[in-house]
Amino acid sequence: MEKVIKPVNGYLALILSFVLLGLAIYLFTMAPDMPMIVIPGILCFAATLFIWKGLMIIQPNHARVLNFFGKYVGSVKENGMFFVNPLYATIKISQRASNLATPTLKVNDKMGNPIEIASVIVWQISDTYKAAYEVSDYAAYVKTQSEAALRNLATSFSYDNIEDETATITLRDGGQKVNELLEKELNERLQTSGITILEARISHLAYAQEIAGAMLQRQQATAIVAARYKIVEGAVGMVEMALQQLSKKNIVELDEEKKAAMVSNLMVVLCGERGAQPVLNTGTLHQ
Repeated sequence: MEKVIKPVNGYLALILSFVLLGLAIYLFTMAPDMPMIVIPGILCFAATLFIWKGLMIIQPNHARVLNFFGKYVGSVKENGMFFVNPLYATIKISQRASNLATPTLKVNDKMGNPIEIASVIVWQISDTYKAAYEVSDYAAYVKTQSEAALRNLATSFSYDNIEDETATITLRDGGQKVNELLEKELNERLQTSGITILEARISHLAYAQEIAGAMLQRQQATAIVAARYKIVEGAVGMVEMALQQLSKKNIVELDEEKKAAMVSNLMVVLCGERGAQPVLNTGTLHQ
């Protein structure tokens, strides 16, 4: 459990060390006439070195973890100059936010399709005790767990809903929801190391090269079918409206055969990929 402490003001200790150093110099200069003051001079000089050894400067957004012969003493998070027991072992820890860009991983999605995925993660140390003593190397731990969480996310969802039509969340269309799930899993994995994930986002997502071409053709075919469906649906509505308007305004009387011919011609014109070529009929409707 992290214990935040505030050591003695370092400036007071520094002033005291200068006083002792001056006293030691004075005693050494007086030593030829008074040999008995050599020992006090040595003690003052040793005390000066002792104080200097215990001085430490902590920069903003940094911390020091103090250890006394294998026992955790506490963590200093306040910035400035402080004096601690010179026998304390200290571990420097930065609490600034750090970025981690995971390498592009090749994994299989929920449907078994090989995909490439990568992410950008912003992390920060929140518990200095756990970061110093619960894991051997917290930076390497973050990297390894981030890749594991990203792999787990990729295998839990399908790339899109072309194959998995019942999927409510996909990697391609999940957007912020997918990022939130990745961030949540990372916080759970890194809790033991005292690291908090500030942000996690998918930075790269694509089908693997060996199936990218086939999947692109499949997406194009799906888009074409969807577009054709809309075109046919609209064309049927337009033909229905045309027949209703012609019948309502008594513009022309059409029997079933003529209606069928008209419907066929209109559907060809409306659904065709190329513009229809007009044909002028100078005869009767039967010619």
